[in-house]
Amino acid sequence: MPFQSRNETSFTAHVTAACEARLKLGFTLDEDVTRLTERQHFGPLRVQKPLYPEDKKICHAIIVHPPGGILGGDILRTEVGVSTGAQALISTPGAAKWYKANGKLSQQVLRLEVGASASLEWLPQETIFFDCAEVLLKQEIVLASDASLIFCDIFCFGRTASNEQFNAGKVRQVTTIHRDGKLIWFEQGQLSGGSSMMASQVGLADASVTASLLAVGGSISQNHINALREAAAAQLSPGEQFGATVVKGVTVVRYLGDSSEQARRLMLLAWQFLRPVVIGRDAIPLRVWNT
Repeated sequence: MPFQSRNETSFTAHVTAACEARLKLGFTLDEDVTRLTERQHFGPLRVQKPLYPEDKKICHAIIVHPPGGILGGDILRTEVGVSTGAQALISTPGAAKWYKANGKLSQQVLRLEVGASASLEWLPQETIFFDCAEVLLKQEIVLASDASLIFCDIFCFGRTASNEQFNAGKVRQVTTIHRDGKLIWFEQGQLSGGSSMMASQVGLADASVTASLLAVGGSISQNHINALREAAAAQLSPGEQFGATVVKGVTVVRYLGDSSEQARRLMLLAWQFLRPVVIGRDAIPLRVWNT
């Protein structure tokens, strides 16, 4: 069902076998203020009121999924548009939890569109895949030629605090980035619980937590990458892995280990290094990540 044209709308629809939730957000620059000018929702997916912890030019928004977890068969669809010159940062108040599949595939479909001279920072907290979860993540990002982006995700396979491993189930992720109409990033992967890829050195290498940060915009030098690598290396624990590089204009940062807290620290470190160059802003403490 297409989104309606009203500024803020609560959709009604008949949901049968699964819960479907949709959220559409639009950010617009009004003189020197980025305003959340469009928010449409259907089902249990909401956005809290706009926040301005830095200044009025950049709008911070927190997306909330009130149920707190995604069941087998649930579908979450999120669409974000940042218009010309606007700046937005989006996060979440807590971890996303994908529960046991019960024979049904759960999905998250995400589309981000960033206009000319605009910027978007997508910084959700970690995602936890429970044992036996069946999940498909589709992420489509469309950038204008001079738009800027920082996109981060942290994945936890199993609940290590409860001694649960990801022994069964499947997680598939597809991510594309188009810039000025051209495909500059295509990445897809599939991980099956209990498979050889969980232990393989070309897979998770027996780790349970992965994190990735992608950045587009600015001019990241090799010296900048080297400085980030050195700063991260000073924080690594034995057995953890960290990497940073630039591939065809996309800065890629990765972490592999067993600690979601460490993943957070290292992704925030990368964000602090990259944000001034990519977004043109100094990094500030992300209060929502510390609650």
